[in-house]
Amino acid sequence: MVTALNRFGSAAWRHSCRIQCRRRQWMGVSDRRPFQSPSTHRALSDRGDHSGPPNEPYSFNYDQLVPEERHHYDLLSPEEKKKFQDDERAAYEHLTSTNIESELQGMVSQAVYDISRETPRERDIPPRITTGLMAMGEMDEQDSGEDEDFEGDDITSIAHGELEQHREIREYARIAAWEMPMLSKLAKPFVLPPLDKPLRFRYTTYMGETHPAAKKVVLEFCTRDLPDLTEAQRIKLVKLIGVRYNPETDLVKMSCEMFETQAQNKRYLGDLVDTLMAEAQDSSDMFDDVPLDFRHHKSKPKFEFPGQWMLTQERRTQLEENRRLRDLREKEREEVGRLVDGAKVIEQAMEAMTMKRPAAARVEAPRGKTRQRLGAR
Repeated sequence: MVTALNRFGSAAWRHSCRIQCRRRQWMGVSDRRPFQSPSTHRALSDRGDHSGPPNEPYSFNYDQLVPEERHHYDLLSPEEKKKFQDDERAAYEHLTSTNIESELQGMVSQAVYDISRETPRERDIPPRITTGLMAMGEMDEQDSGEDEDFEGDDITSIAHGELEQHREIREYARIAAWEMPMLSKLAKPFVLPPLDKPLRFRYTTYMGETHPAAKKVVLEFCTRDLPDLTEAQRIKLVKLIGVRYNPETDLVKMSCEMFETQAQNKRYLGDLVDTLMAEAQDSSDMFDDVPLDFRHHKSKPKFEFPGQWMLTQERRTQLEENRRLRDLREKEREEVGRLVDGAKVIEQAMEAMTMKRPAAARVEAPRGKTRQRLGAR
């Protein structure tokens, strides 16, 4: 019995590939329509009305057998070989019948339909807009919709925020551990700026975040480093600059954030310096009658450490000698008994206070009904 079942199964597997498709090509699975055959096509299949060519007649082919079946077939007797061929013919006719083919096609269509229902569809999710530094802490418009029903299979929104912060910290930790050490290969030694480039520009960045102060550019330069300026022209330049000049350090500090980009603000500051230089070199009016005004600058007091407080070797030797003499005097007082012991003084004071305090008389309070009568009175 087992041998017959094995032969039937092998024949079904071998002859299933010979079944010719009597239907049209499968239509692609769309997002709106499940994968299934049309009703008219199913009706034609049920009635047995097929437009395809008929099945080929069965013919036994020894070459199509696998090596194990060939070995088993060679061991059979002529009667068993004839029975083996009859079983294969019956299996082939059963698998190529109209009803069996329709059932197989229906099962395949139903399986594809079930899979299309269970597989989640990909929805068009708009890209998430990253908020900048100024919008930090405000409610996101994309998250302002109605919350879904909580089914106990997720964590809270606060926990999601903590988890996102933890991921960000771990990301920066990985960058600091693995990527930042490689930046040392790109390090260059510091070189002083040449004398023909006295202007120093300073920029501010917020690491990719949008911030209104990111476009600000600060310019600093020393008036004595500017070329092609005489002393009179330099003084006129200081008068033109006004409150942006520091008389202690001889530095001029200007900034610009009127434009949208750093390059535009830098270009504006460079053009402004060129204009000031041209005005300072104009000898038609040198502003000799205008005095220098430094009232805008409030100088801070600078304290210097007194020289007599410096710890020299002679001062150190003197301090050590003073400590040694103080220790000797303390030992002499302890030997004579003139050294005051604070703990003993406190104990003696407490004993004196205990002896002067009178003992409090103990009076027993009334009990039971006597107490109640006294309370009523």
